[in-house]
Parts: sequence; structure tokens; C-alpha cells
Amino acid sequence: MESVARKLDVNKKYSYADYLTWSDDERWELIDGVPYNMSPAPVLDHQRISGELFRQIANYLIDKTCEVFATPVDVRFPEDKKKNDKEIFDVVQPDIIVVCNEDKVKDKKSCLGAPDIVIEILSPSTASKDCLKKKMLYERNRVKHYWIVEPEEKEVYVYTLKNNDNYGTPEVYTKSDKIKVDGFEGLEIDLSLVFRKAIR
Repeated sequence: MESVARKLDVNKKYSYADYLTWSDDERWELIDGVPYNMSPAPVLDHQRISGELFRQIANYLIDKTCEVFATPVDVRFPEDKKKNDKEIFDVVQPDIIVVCNEDKVKDKKSCLGAPDIVIEILSPSTASKDCLKKKMLYERNRVKHYWIVEPEEKEVYVYTLKNNDNYGTPEVYTKSDKIKVDGFEGLEIDLSLVFRKAIR
């Protein structure tokens, strides 16, 4: 099958409707209608960190209404409450999301609207996009908590939405810290376990 990249017109703004026609063999994101290829596949350290974060969050949520999802899961951000696939130009696949409003996942194919927590684990090919473009996207769409995980330095940058709908300066956690999450009483992420098997 022909690569999606070969078919793309650099002058076109793509929608979620376009995105749905692309091959499942390749993973893409759309930010302001611009497509970003998510190849290559994540390295093992990325998977180790993601798996442990997911495990700790999922264990906490066992008897609660919020749900945690791991990539690949689409998160669609509609502008001005437009929900038609042809009118949605922001579609991303965070590494982990937590959603507490079941209406946002009721169509069963993806999350429509801002998750309560978004976690991105950096890789060399995605670091710039995660730290700049996606941070601005999440802030604009009022994602309450945005975490950027830095595998090489074994650090986590936690952005929390303020009353002025801005993130401001992140809290920085290292591999020996525990993260307590505002609004999730009793949720405490042990980073010594998250980074325990990371070898870089």
C-alpha cells in the first residue's frame, strides 16, 4: 500500500475525516490541520515507562469513575463545539490519558474533548512537538494536567492549568520523587518504580 506521506499535499489543511481514510499501518497526528508522522515505533525504555505509569494509574482507578487509556488512542479537539469529522483539525495520540467525563468517550472510537490528564513520553523524534506544539494545543483546550516525561534525564515536568487558563512554570520531579495529583485524592505516582528499569 502506498505510504500516506506520498499522498499528502503540503498546502492542504487536513481534517479528522481525512485522517480516518489513512492506512492503519502508519500512525499520524494532526495539529491545526498539519499532519505529523509518529514513526518509528517507541524504544523499549519508552514502553517500560509507559507501562508502569499506566499500571499505577489503573490500580488507583479500579473503583472510580475515571478511566485511563494508553496509546494508540485518538484525542480529538473540536473548535467551537463543532463535532463533525470534517470540522476537526486537531487529533493527537498521547501516550496516556485519563478521562473523567464519560460523555467524552461514549462514541467508543476515541476521546472527544480534553482529557483530565495527558502524559507524553519524549523521544528524539517527538520532543520538539511535545514540548511546544502539543503543549500549546493542550493549554488552549484546557487539559487540566499535562505531564512531559524525559526518559534520559529521568524527570517529569508537570503542568497544571491555572485560573487564567495558562500552565505557567511546571513542577519538576526526579526519579526519587512521588507525584501527588491535584484533584485525584490518594493518587501518588512513585517515580522510582517508573524509572526503575529504564536503562539509558
